[in-house]
Amino acid sequence: MPYLIKDYYDTIKGLPLKASYKKEELIIPELLIEEQEQIALYYCTHNQHINECAKVFIVGITPGFNQMNKSIAAARLCIEENVPLEAMPYLCKREARFEGSLRKNIISMLDELGLANKLGIEHAAALFEERDDLLHTTSMIPFAAFVKGKNYTGHQPPLLKSDLLRKYVETFFYPQVDLLKDALIIPLGKSVEEILKLLINEGKLKEENCLLGFPHPSGANAHRYKQFANHKAEMIKKINKKNF
Repeated sequence: MPYLIKDYYDTIKGLPLKASYKKEELIIPELLIEEQEQIALYYCTHNQHINECAKVFIVGITPGFNQMNKSIAAARLCIEENVPLEAMPYLCKREARFEGSLRKNIISMLDELGLANKLGIEHAAALFEERDDLLHTTSMIPFAAFVKGKNYTGHQPPLLKSDLLRKYVETFFYPQVDLLKDALIIPLGKSVEEILKLLINEGKLKEENCLLGFPHPSGANAHRYKQFANHKAEMIKKINKKNF
């Protein structure tokens, strides 16, 4: 996989040691992956780690600035503490994935669906803590994507209508699908779900392994409660049928 922590080690080491950075500290040429027209991709440290043994596979669209910030801060702390390079991607993943209210809302919905009981764990929160051996998380675009300087939401431009974004989906996400196609795949939002449906139609995924209808957990998604209620029964049925 290109774009490894080792490639950005010196840049991250040069940042001040702190828990959070301002946007102007991280949106810098040294962390720029690629840009095209109004889209720019910036490096994040946490999507390098892949848990090939996961039973649950949660997929977002792209890290926002908050996740980018958390992942870089985690890497900077690892450097300060002389953590071996090969251990850093996992530690960054553990700290940064769906951090804050996103994680809280994901956990709440998964508990309501009874996933923890099916997995034999007490609460879905354990997936992000002591039982993260059961979980893999990723983003279809592994790096922080910005359109006109704002977090990319998956809509403008449509994901597969952008040659730049499509390239990263095909290069980074599709190989992970091949590795984890038998896990329970949970798409966060309609843009991710559309890609999963495309893979289902192409015979690369089984629909019974995809928790379609799961809403994006963002607090800005005003329809998430209604969407969750509308699909809850079907999602519970799918989880109960799943052989983990």
